[in-house]
Amino acid sequence: MSVLRIERVLKRFGEKTAVNELSLEVEQGEIYGLLGGNGAGKTTTMRMVLGLIYPDAGKIEYNGKKYSDGLLSRMGYLPEERGLYPKFKVSDQILYLAELKGMSRSAADKSLKQWLEKFGVPEYYGKRVEELSKGNQQKIQFIASVVHDPDIMILDEAFSGLDPVNVELLKTTVKELRAEGKTILFSSHQMAHVEELCQNICILHRSETVLQGSLREIKNSYPKERILLETTHPVMGLEYIAGVSAVSDQNGLYEIKITDVAAGAEILKLALAQTVVNRFQIMEPTLTEIFIKKVGDGE
Repeated sequence: MSVLRIERVLKRFGEKTAVNELSLEVEQGEIYGLLGGNGAGKTTTMRMVLGLIYPDAGKIEYNGKKYSDGLLSRMGYLPEERGLYPKFKVSDQILYLAELKGMSRSAADKSLKQWLEKFGVPEYYGKRVEELSKGNQQKIQFIASVVHDPDIMILDEAFSGLDPVNVELLKTTVKELRAEGKTILFSSHQMAHVEELCQNICILHRSETVLQGSLREIKNSYPKERILLETTHPVMGLEYIAGVSAVSDQNGLYEIKITDVAAGAEILKLALAQTVVNRFQIMEPTLTEIFIKKVGDGE
């Protein structure tokens, strides 16, 4: 049984349809990617999952049961719009939020200190939020969403505002939470993060589901249109091979656009006849390329 199940959910605001008959299932120990441009319906979906707003039609179930007030304490939410109060101390806010989720103050205090140690910032315990950098504020907001050890987590743009080192820190943490059996609904505009973390995805566009399923199966359903070729010396004549549509040369690293994957064999044959080949790779389509094909590069 899926931990989170959304079945033909519909949500309208006046005459505008925000989410139109969305269905998806998230298993225990899974990070499910919810993608889409601005206004696609992602945030509305997340708010319905949290019980902050209710669908006009369809149903949302948690371990086969409907939403209940007690469920809220078992959920963690990291919103895209940051919500911590800048003038208040980190400890005062996090402990208060954890108590609202049903934790005792002593248990919340212990959990907060453990998370601050994990992120290497124990000195932030008594600081005001406004004293922290944007990236460190984001880490504190993440801690607020996990301090009470939730079973279901909603992460909306979790890595926003973080430098590469802290992105890796939070990605590692999210993977650890998955390994602990947490069920995670994850949204990001950074497609590389989705590719790394998610097994299944759903792409929304203007309230509609335009693509859904296993990321691996989705990628396999799209043609391979690029080849990377790295050689020690220049290769002549690549553009004349049948099935090659464009060739870009960057100091011995060729990116070759193809219309037929069979062209790969001829490309490799020609390159080996002229020089040493250090790299030859037929590239699968990236999630970014698939996203653009489905919703348009305007997004």
